[in-house]
Amino acid sequence: MFWRMITKTLIRQKSKMLMIAFTVVLGVSLSTAMMNVMLGVGDKVNRELKVYGANITVRHKDAALMSDLYGLEGQGVNDKFLHEDDVLKLKSIFWGFNILDFAPVLEGKALMSGSDVQILGTWPEKNTILPTGEELHTGLKALRTWWEVSGEWLGENDNDSVMFGHMLAAQTNIHAGDTVTLSADGRSKTFTVKGIFNDGGNSDNKILMTLPAAQSLLNLPERVSTIEVSALTTPDNDLARKAAQDPRSLSPDEYETWYCTAYVSAICHQIQEVIRDGVAKPVRQVAESEGTILNKTTLLMILITVLSSIGSALAISNLITASVIERSQELGLLKALGAYNWQIAILVLAEVMITGLAGGVIGYFMGIGFAQIIGQTVFGSYIEIARMVILIVALILFLVTLIGSIPAIRYLTALKPTEVLHGK
Repeated sequence: MFWRMITKTLIRQKSKMLMIAFTVVLGVSLSTAMMNVMLGVGDKVNRELKVYGANITVRHKDAALMSDLYGLEGQGVNDKFLHEDDVLKLKSIFWGFNILDFAPVLEGKALMSGSDVQILGTWPEKNTILPTGEELHTGLKALRTWWEVSGEWLGENDNDSVMFGHMLAAQTNIHAGDTVTLSADGRSKTFTVKGIFNDGGNSDNKILMTLPAAQSLLNLPERVSTIEVSALTTPDNDLARKAAQDPRSLSPDEYETWYCTAYVSAICHQIQEVIRDGVAKPVRQVAESEGTILNKTTLLMILITVLSSIGSALAISNLITASVIERSQELGLLKALGAYNWQIAILVLAEVMITGLAGGVIGYFMGIGFAQIIGQTVFGSYIEIARMVILIVALILFLVTLIGSIPAIRYLTALKPTEVLHGK
């Protein structure tokens, strides 16, 4: 009898039930899309923000100390440099897969036509196979995606070529294709200028060459000044900020949670474990910008989900109340026959829940489609579907339907059979 009454009601009031289902479809599809994007967007947003370059720098502890205290660069003394053979160890840390790109840099001075010039030795490109079998493709080119280059980038083995910063090139009247002779530590070598780059910063007054060429010219074999690292990180919270001050202040449980989360401080700590005498520090302007943008993006999507749920609840409330008012004589008759308020409330809720469930299933699959459209349009890739969204959407659907039914239930509990049956 119960299910027969529900079936009859769904058929008799199909227009209102379809409107309720349509409202649920809109709300659930938007919530599903936003939550899938929110849960799957973190790495994608971080990857998009990598256009800003490295968010971690690694230096020798003594050179870092001199830089912090006196503004000195710590060059010219061998024991103030890192070892090149430690660089690839970055991929061996716990969060190695979160390290997207990196490049060692050797800074020094050379003479060109009797004048001092700053030189930078680096891996323009680096292609190798790690001991784990993973293919590695990294280098400064991946970290300097914003550079405007006239001519060509240096290749991995272009040890006889250099690139000039555009300001230095303008001052010395150097163009791509010219040759220059550089001297340092009693050594001289002639290079071909392969390209002119525009960095928009201090590098525009420097000369870029491959790391082996710089090491040979400066007589600093296997040495590097700094390592620039671009890593996917999780925005800092109170635990991360506490650990950044002193990891030893953490309890064992806190330490494990911090170490196994991709906070920038945790990644820096792990880098220091594999780089001899190295100190890893986040580039705060970049790291904090990434965290701020990601947090704001997440907040925006949560607000959209909440507002869509509120809108759905209001719409469902109006539709259910209108349906109950239309059926007031029917519901009054049930009361006159001895039905309790809670029994009638369960009947109405069951009708709405069944309608909402049908709309929710359709809305969920539509939401997945919307999420993929957003992923392709904004990030150029698909959004991974999070299974936990099903549970969250089901809970939201239940709460929205229940809350939306409250005004209608209050109306039917106040309904007096004698009044409605006499047409009052």
